[in-house]
Amino acid sequence: MKTLIKNGLIVDGSGDQPYIGDILIEKEKIVAIEKSIDCKDIDRIIDAKDLVVAPGFIDTHSHSDLVILESPYNEVKARQGITTEILGQDGISMAPLPKEFISSWKKNLAGLDGTSESINWTYETTDGYLKQMEKSKVSLNYAYLVPHGNIRMEAMGLEGRAATEEEIKKMCEITRREMEAGAFGLSTGLIYIPCTYSETKELIEMCKVVAEFNGELVIHQRSEAGTILESMEEVIRIGKESGVKVHFSHFKVCGKQNWKYIDEVVNLLEKGEKEGVKISYDQYPYAAGSTMLGVVLPPWAHAGGTDKLIERLKNEEDRKKMKFDIENGIPGWDNFIEFAGFDQIFITSVVSKKNQDLVGKNLIEVGEIRKKDQYNATFDLLLEEENAVGMVDFYGLEEHIIKFLKRPEQNVCTDALLAKGKPHPRAYGSFPRVLGRYVREKQVLKLQEAIYKMTKKAAEAIGISERGELKPGMFADITIFNPKTIIDKGDYINPAQFPEGIQYVIVNGTPIIDDGIFKKVSPGKVIRRK
Repeated sequence: MKTLIKNGLIVDGSGDQPYIGDILIEKEKIVAIEKSIDCKDIDRIIDAKDLVVAPGFIDTHSHSDLVILESPYNEVKARQGITTEILGQDGISMAPLPKEFISSWKKNLAGLDGTSESINWTYETTDGYLKQMEKSKVSLNYAYLVPHGNIRMEAMGLEGRAATEEEIKKMCEITRREMEAGAFGLSTGLIYIPCTYSETKELIEMCKVVAEFNGELVIHQRSEAGTILESMEEVIRIGKESGVKVHFSHFKVCGKQNWKYIDEVVNLLEKGEKEGVKISYDQYPYAAGSTMLGVVLPPWAHAGGTDKLIERLKNEEDRKKMKFDIENGIPGWDNFIEFAGFDQIFITSVVSKKNQDLVGKNLIEVGEIRKKDQYNATFDLLLEEENAVGMVDFYGLEEHIIKFLKRPEQNVCTDALLAKGKPHPRAYGSFPRVLGRYVREKQVLKLQEAIYKMTKKAAEAIGISERGELKPGMFADITIFNPKTIIDKGDYINPAQFPEGIQYVIVNGTPIIDDGIFKKVSPGKVIRRK
């Protein structure tokens, strides 16, 4: 199969100046790029006149881990121009998963990645999970980070304590096994259980193993709010002492009272780089975040897993202690209610029918609707939904987005939670928003700079080869869009709206968006680190 893309404005991902040219694809790969290609035996010609031809976008922070096993097609991401996603984020994902932990882990994962009774949960390891994905086939390309929390669970369960030397040794052995299976690095989310219970030395030892494979530590750091400076010092220390490359997830500073740290945060990035740590980060272009509502509770409330959390939510004395800790804080804990406020935390998804009326409401409104104070209304919702509640929280300003967007360490991501309900609009619009608002409208970035951050820079940050750039020999992952119309459409009231302007998305030589029409085909690959 030969496809010729003609007359497009080629932005090749390198950061170099765009130019008009043709691209020849044969089977899965790009075989030629020239100003004009006159080739016989062409099966398909795509006229890209007045359109931009770019490498397929790479989403370095995705939560499609579960939904991709339910269906191989990911129209939400494809319509953004995304051709590759990095799974296994925030230290809690699908694998490894010993059979004895399936029930409790499904509940812990539900608020972030959703839940399912239709998939087979008995894959046990990263290799088993990736093979299951390969068997079901996929429309995009997928790479995987082995999650710290899953490793910790296999080594020592879900206990809320520091690991022993023997348990750390076991975690390192599991890390090695999963890296050998093709994981691209280690992820952790130090606000999520059981990762939050770990000490720095635990991560340093695990990252020494990851560094042997030239892998990355992809980290949701311990604090993005009041103790962010100490948190970043910890991450830089991990990088220095282990030799691992560091990639900060969804980089930001949360809460008006903490914006004063932004310049110091930038200084710490530069300090770490001067000290020899390779640092990168991803970012979505919105001033609100999204995660599971359970993070508003203090870490001790989650010790032992969701079943133990449910017991505590039923206990009046435990509720009083939760309320006290939320009102007074715990050193080193990111207190979402403190930095965002009850009025700036909105429910995005629930599982049960009886609580659907709360989707789209903030926690003050939840209390008013249920005729309870905000604390007990929140506790009751988490209890009734067994912790499977999603939320959006507003934390920053557009000027902060722009500041971090322009940094050389930055690449674009979605951090998309694809649960039902009212997801964060980033799930539908992150990449088109950068191109529409921050390239065309605000001219914060040049077109070639933005494309570089979405493609080659992203591939380099994670360690993916043969993708992220348009040149002969590379896999033909290509996104073609109209630079005059591309924009995100979703907002926080009606987020589930596809963006405008994406005309073609090609994965390994096969169109999955063809002249604006989504096609249910599965040309994607499960990519393993070589």
